[in-house]
Amino acid sequence: YDRYYLEIDSTPESDAESEALVETAEDFARQCIGKNPNIIRHVGTNNSARDIDVIRRALGEDQISYFGFSYGSELGAAWATLFPDTVRAAVLDGASDPEADALDASLQQAAGFEASLNTFLAGCSDDEDCAFNNSGDAEGALDVLLADLDDNPIAGEPGRPPVNRDVATTAIQQAMYSESFWPALEQSLAAAQFGDGGGLLALNDAYYRRSADGSYPDLIEAFQAITCADTSERFTVEEVDAQAPLFTEVAPRLVPEGSAGGYFCTFFPDSVDPRVDVTGAGAGPIVVLATTGDPATPFESTVRMSNILEDGRLVIIEADEHTGYGVNRCVFDVVNDYLIDLDPPDDGTECR
Repeated sequence: YDRYYLEIDSTPESDAESEALVETAEDFARQCIGKNPNIIRHVGTNNSARDIDVIRRALGEDQISYFGFSYGSELGAAWATLFPDTVRAAVLDGASDPEADALDASLQQAAGFEASLNTFLAGCSDDEDCAFNNSGDAEGALDVLLADLDDNPIAGEPGRPPVNRDVATTAIQQAMYSESFWPALEQSLAAAQFGDGGGLLALNDAYYRRSADGSYPDLIEAFQAITCADTSERFTVEEVDAQAPLFTEVAPRLVPEGSAGGYFCTFFPDSVDPRVDVTGAGAGPIVVLATTGDPATPFESTVRMSNILEDGRLVIIEADEHTGYGVNRCVFDVVNDYLIDLDPPDDGTECR
């Protein structure tokens, strides 16, 4: 895991470093395919939606209710599209744009994380009590820190890799999932300015769900395999590298100039069952929760999901975090009234 996620340098400065990134991505895919040869092509969203229907039939229910968060929104939308007559109620919290191709979806997410980061930095610059205030210029201080970490990574804990720019940006992304992480990020960035990368490494480990014993769950690999099974698009190494400047344009702090591509699906097998086009036709009202400051599934992307559904009911939640259920009493009431009493909200309901 450290090799694949923590020891990479996504801003290569030589051909050898660029080749190492490609070789790592290729080896990752090779091992994923080699360890799962019988299922790797069949783990896409359509088949997961079919599994949901198998569970429904096993329970003997004509209709069931569904509540999906993040990727679960995409799964729920696909399920409602494939099995509309079986939908009693469905809530999709934090949805991506179902019509975006692989590149556009990645660009939307990169822009979302960058926007959340800029919100965090602006608040820190305006708050003298912020640990990373840096005389009111948190933005400039972060730019300097990330550049320094790229050139001179901080020595890590015994047996762990050094804290470089990639570790720091992953830590930042983890913190953007919720404002509750922002105080920890302030302290971690401030400590890194003085050569202590422990806080950033801890946030990075939280992103990958690293356990105290050093083990990791299979969430990241599963997400990658599912994503690649869902799309028929496969970009070559050269095409991915040519797309990198597009990410720098929308997220210059997180994806600086000179960054390499991720080769996310480049070496994965072709899709045999790309995800169904989402419509929700015939499923009835589907409640879609959109958080205004969501970094991972940006607000505009979730709005597109609601608009594409035949009877999407958008609920707007004012908060800087990923997904919205639980943010306030309003959201609880809107969702619970629908799931329990089948009383759907009006489209455009606001929970400020």
